[in-house]
Amino acid sequence: MKRLIPYIALAAFASVPLWLHDPYLLNAFITTGILIVAAMSLNLLLGYTGQLSLGHVAFFGIGAYTSALVSLGFDVELIGGIRVVHEPWPVWTGFVIGTLVAALCGYAVGKLSFKVRGAYFVIVTISFAEVVRLVALNWVELTQGPLALTSIPPMTLGFPGVGYLDFYSKQSNYYLVLAVLVVSYIVIQRLVYSRVGRAMIALKENESLAVSVGIDVTRYLVLAAVFSAGIAGAAGSLYAHYLKIIDPDVFAFLYTVTMVIMVISGGKGTLAGPIVGGLIFGFIPVAARSFATPEIQWILYGLLMIIIVFVLPKGIVPAVEKWFAAPSTRAGPEPLQAKMHDTP
Repeated sequence: MKRLIPYIALAAFASVPLWLHDPYLLNAFITTGILIVAAMSLNLLLGYTGQLSLGHVAFFGIGAYTSALVSLGFDVELIGGIRVVHEPWPVWTGFVIGTLVAALCGYAVGKLSFKVRGAYFVIVTISFAEVVRLVALNWVELTQGPLALTSIPPMTLGFPGVGYLDFYSKQSNYYLVLAVLVVSYIVIQRLVYSRVGRAMIALKENESLAVSVGIDVTRYLVLAAVFSAGIAGAAGSLYAHYLKIIDPDVFAFLYTVTMVIMVISGGKGTLAGPIVGGLIFGFIPVAARSFATPEIQWILYGLLMIIIVFVLPKGIVPAVEKWFAAPSTRAGPEPLQAKMHDTP
């Protein structure tokens, strides 16, 4: 039965556009789904390697800006009078390139910062995110700065001579986000259950012991950073092509905090944790908006987070798994006890 839960959940989410026709709620599902993909990428670092990245939104924003610029085109002058002119490319290439550029940045940051883990790693990631934000804010010729990149085309899939599929409607964007979420889930699942994933978990549990048996610390942590950054970049690309406008606020620290809350509340180090935490904290503002002011909404948001941390310190998903496993655990010794009593 446990193996069927992901398929049942997928079927339930796939049916949402069939019965939900409220544009506002469908928009909430889409934006929450994008943030869940980003939270899943953060969970790969925080949950499976134990490394907290408070600058993870940088990769989200890099994916968004790269994908938008590839699909819009640009004309900029670099140092030395060199002019770079890029004509617009198909939107799907922007998604691919945005993901790859974010992954490459993850490699660079990981290679530099995993030599100074702990609090130093957190500082490096925050600094990187702030540098990228300042670049987006001040390189007006490329990013339009605070004026924002506008008229970003919607996601389009297809090839010349074959046909194109444009994601204009909310229903089509919902299925696009769901597809990327499922693919991201599968990639993370395969990685976690592989030899690489076991090495990552070993480093989180006991780094000294892992090193003593020959596990290369930097190699596996950098690999986790690459996958994590790439998936975050894919989420950022979806965000840009769905909203069709982005500005430097996409690098706001609030987005990283939201991802961390989703991961910790749902259960870090679990595949379903970011999804459960994302659905809960993604829809709290939607549910509270009908009866509470924005200030009260934030108070409710904070109170729920405090309650979860104190009552379910390991997160919602581990608590539910433990609750379902408890009856079988209690029932396990009974046959043995009965057998001992029946033995002459």
